[in-house]
Amino acid sequence: MNEPTVIAILLCTYNGSAYLREQLDSFIAQTHERWVIYASDDGSTDETLDILRQYQQRLGDQLVILDGPRQGFARNFLSLIQNPAVKGDYFAFSDQDDIWLEDKLARSLAALRQHSLDGPALYCSRTDLVDAQGRHLGFSPYFHKPPSFENALVQSLAGANTMLINACTRQLLAATRPGAHIVAHDWLTYLVVSGYQGVIVYDAQPTLLYRQHHTNLIGCDSSLRSRLTRLTCALRGRFSEWNDMNLALMAMYKPSLPQRNRRILEQFEVARRSPLLKRLRLLGRTGVYRQTLAGNLSLLAAAVLNKL
Repeated sequence: MNEPTVIAILLCTYNGSAYLREQLDSFIAQTHERWVIYASDDGSTDETLDILRQYQQRLGDQLVILDGPRQGFARNFLSLIQNPAVKGDYFAFSDQDDIWLEDKLARSLAALRQHSLDGPALYCSRTDLVDAQGRHLGFSPYFHKPPSFENALVQSLAGANTMLINACTRQLLAATRPGAHIVAHDWLTYLVVSGYQGVIVYDAQPTLLYRQHHTNLIGCDSSLRSRLTRLTCALRGRFSEWNDMNLALMAMYKPSLPQRNRRILEQFEVARRSPLLKRLRLLGRTGVYRQTLAGNLSLLAAAVLNKL
């Protein structure tokens, strides 16, 4: 008889005492009961560690507390991915202030198990946006276009807090070189899995309540004002900086990528440093795209203004 599937929940904390109990309670309420929380704290000065220790007394071996590298949220998550003491069959990223729906792990696992998982695999979903008091605000955007490497090169698909990955994906991410600059671990995960033509399941049904509040490191504001702000940042060079970081990370994977995706990656790299007409021609050959019309227009504007 096969052993039950164990999911390692990778929880990164930093001064998250305000909402941490609700997050932890939502883990305990999961219908999939075989999980272990690995909580990496990045030097909290509030009651976060006290709360974790209280829950550790209750959960025992199901909650492991670790010291984070104190180099930002992305490096903290990567430290968990690279830690050999973190054990599991699958791995779920978690924020410190959300509320998981009770079937989050079960639904994520069932969705991936519908596919042959010989290589890397990723499940992700939309989110139900709530305010600091848990009141419904709306939903994260629904993306209609298929997940792909062409999309991943210019856009992250979903929040890490919705993601479940298999052991193969974990192994690939763990190979990231020490000291690497990471835009976001969700984007890196999407790039790596799509780059190796792995299984990607994007679920239109939310799996968690994603809390929007003033201390969020990354929010999900889809208002017109927020979109214009992001466009302005992109045209000022922020998008170009992100691409620099992502391409530097992908350099170590490039030799082992499937030939098709290796060619797309190389064309994208050449396009970014080419004169305007050649840049636009090569960009067209790559087939890169974003999920929305507004996103593709901003991508075109960045290309024209040499801000790729």
